[in-house]
Amino acid sequence: MTLPLTCSCGHIAPAGAWACPRRGVDDGDHVLQLPQPTEWAVDDGQHNPFLRYRHMLFVHAEAMAAGIDDDEYCAIVTALDDRIEAVDERRLVVSPTAPAPGIGALVEADVWLKDETHTVSGSHKARHVAGLMIGLLTGERSGALTSRPRLAIASCGNAALAASVMAAAADWPITVFVPPDGDAWVLDRLDSLGAEVVRCPRDGEAGDPTYRAFRQAVAEGAVPFGCQGPDNGRTIDGGRTLGWELAEQVRALDRVIVQVGGAALASGVFQGLATAAAVGVLDRAPVCDTLQTEGCAPLARALVRTRALSGLDKARARRSEVMWPWEQTPHSIATGILDDETYDWASAVEAMLSSGGEALVVGDDLIAEANELVRAHTDLTPSFTGSAGVAGLLARHRAGDLTPGERVACLITGIGAP
Repeated sequence: MTLPLTCSCGHIAPAGAWACPRRGVDDGDHVLQLPQPTEWAVDDGQHNPFLRYRHMLFVHAEAMAAGIDDDEYCAIVTALDDRIEAVDERRLVVSPTAPAPGIGALVEADVWLKDETHTVSGSHKARHVAGLMIGLLTGERSGALTSRPRLAIASCGNAALAASVMAAAADWPITVFVPPDGDAWVLDRLDSLGAEVVRCPRDGEAGDPTYRAFRQAVAEGAVPFGCQGPDNGRTIDGGRTLGWELAEQVRALDRVIVQVGGAALASGVFQGLATAAAVGVLDRAPVCDTLQTEGCAPLARALVRTRALSGLDKARARRSEVMWPWEQTPHSIATGILDDETYDWASAVEAMLSSGGEALVVGDDLIAEANELVRAHTDLTPSFTGSAGVAGLLARHRAGDLTPGERVACLITGIGAP
């Protein structure tokens, strides 16, 4: 790990740093920024996104800078993928995107759905943690990493599963901080993968207790192995591949709607689409909308506050006035987007402001209706979280905010019960 990254605050972090050293020193928002590709460099013969798009990924550039050549990088990724398949019976692959004419007819738009439900661990979260693991393995190979510190993540579902699958595949120790009321099947799967599971009940303090415990573990030397950009800026790297895939698969994309918990997914997808537009793969960047639930919507509040402060730079410098934990205990049937804080809020707000998008907020009735529609009009069986972006599509249509015939993409991010 030899390439330094610059934080959104302007500070250049030391090479190999996960996060900005100035985080917590002031009231600013601190997220290490990945360099954006300046050309479209795709290996069409590869179906693993970390091989197909490797020449645009930071993890590849960092490996090259550490003295690992392209063939060796590809061998490391392929070997990891083989071990992932042995653990999870799935591989890292480009996920399909297909038109959904039945849903499109209902909203008078050209609707496309990207299916992440059949990928590693059953959700998009594998994109984030796979990039992190590849970075650890290449760092180990180059000699930059001389030991295997414990990995840590705070999650009650898909992110925990993806991280634990990745850790098991690499035979790397991991601690997962979970709420005490997590789904039994998730906890059983974490146990079977060999993860150390720590239950963290709410204690009356503001914010997510699992996240506080995770931060303490990182302070004590654990690797932040999750999906929050402020804790590990590299987690956005693999998320960008989803945006690059959308650009290749859909083209001429007018709007994308992404459900948001911590917003690493939105940050990665929106940055990937911005790259595609900047290099001419897309004629223009699409309108970027986000979707949260009435039971937990800190991003929508942050967008309002950012506009009131007359700009993102001011908002980033005064984070506590823009982003703080949701005051009530978050609740929704879409449990995967109930993060008390939207950790990657600034990147999502930047995309919405620059594209004319909005932070949509809907109730559980619309989330349930969207889930029923996806199940009725496709062969997908998503969770409520997984299909929540389609609820944003319904909300836009009913408000009269969709142009007839516009091409809209939603991500189906997680599988549910049959």
